[in-house]
Amino acid sequence: MSSPTDPTPLLSPSGRFPTRRLPSLTLRGAVRFLQRNTTNRRTLSDPSMLVREAAAEQLDERQGDWAYSKPVVILDTLWNLVFVLGAVGVFAMSWHEKPGVPLRLWIAGYALQCILHVVCVVVEYQRRIARRRGLQFWDGDSEQNSMVKHLESANTMFSFIWWIIGFYWVSAGGEDLIRNAPQLYWLCIVFLAFDVFFVVFCVALACFIGIAVCCCLPCIIALLYAVVDQQEGASEEDISQLPKYKFRSSGTSMTEVGTDQPLVHTLSEEDAECCICLSQYDDGVELRELPCGHHFHCSCIDKWLHINAICPLCKYNILKPTFPAREDV
Repeated sequence: MSSPTDPTPLLSPSGRFPTRRLPSLTLRGAVRFLQRNTTNRRTLSDPSMLVREAAAEQLDERQGDWAYSKPVVILDTLWNLVFVLGAVGVFAMSWHEKPGVPLRLWIAGYALQCILHVVCVVVEYQRRIARRRGLQFWDGDSEQNSMVKHLESANTMFSFIWWIIGFYWVSAGGEDLIRNAPQLYWLCIVFLAFDVFFVVFCVALACFIGIAVCCCLPCIIALLYAVVDQQEGASEEDISQLPKYKFRSSGTSMTEVGTDQPLVHTLSEEDAECCICLSQYDDGVELRELPCGHHFHCSCIDKWLHINAICPLCKYNILKPTFPAREDV
C-alpha cells in the first residue's frame, strides 16, 4: 500500500526503519499525558504509572522486531502485490476507457510506490536476518542501509502528495469519470478509500493499546509473553527462587510460604495493591516479593519477569542484582 502512513505504526519505533509512520503516538507519551491530566489519583497513582511507563518501553523496544517478523513482512508484501496486480488487471480491461483526467498515470504511480515499498521492506528484512546470524548482508552495509532509508522516506513523502493529487483528479472528474471510465474511477476510489481506512485503523489501534497500557496492563503483559520469540527475561527457575507470600486482610500483612520460619510483613492500606493490575490484594492471594522489596500478584509479576527480568517499579534486575542510578520509588 502506498499510503502516507506507516504500514505498522505501532511496530516502528521512532528513528528506525521504516520511515512510513503516523504522527508521534508513543505509548510512553500517552501514559505520561494521562498521569498529568487524570483527576483520579487513587486509580492512577504514581507507582502504577511507573509500571505502565516500563511496559510502554518494552513495547517500544520490541516494535522494530515485530515490524520485520516473518508474518508481518509476508502480509505487507502480499497486500501491496494485490494492489499492483489489481492495477494491471484493470489496465487490461479498461484500455478502451477515456477518462478526462490522467487516472492511468495516477494508478501507475500508486503501483510503483507499492513496488518500491515491498523492495525496501524485503531488503531490510534480509539485512536483519543476516545481522541476527552474525553475517554481513553485503559490503558497505551501512551505506546501503542509509540509501534504502532515504528511498523509503522519499517514497513516503511522494505517497502523501500523490494521494492528494489522486483525490483532486477524482473529484474534478465528477460524473464524467463514472460514465467514461468506470473501472479506472472505481479502482482509484478503492485505493483512496483504503488509505483513509488504514489511517483510521492505525489511529484507533494506537489509542486502544495506549488505553490498555493504562487500564488493562495485564492484557498487554500477556500479549508480550505470548508473542515473544525467545525468553529474554528470567527463567522459571529464577522466578521460583523469589519468595512467595500470602496476603492476610486481617492485620493487612503478607506471610511468607514454604519456609519453617516465615517472614511476616505488615503493609499499609495503600501498599496492599498490585501496581500492575491496580487491584487490591484479596485475602489469601499469593504475592511475589522481589529483592528490591516491591511486591505484586504472582500471576502479574511472573509473566512480566519472563519478558524482562527487572522490577517494573525501580528497574532492579533480579539476574544482575545492582540498583540503577535513579530515584527510589
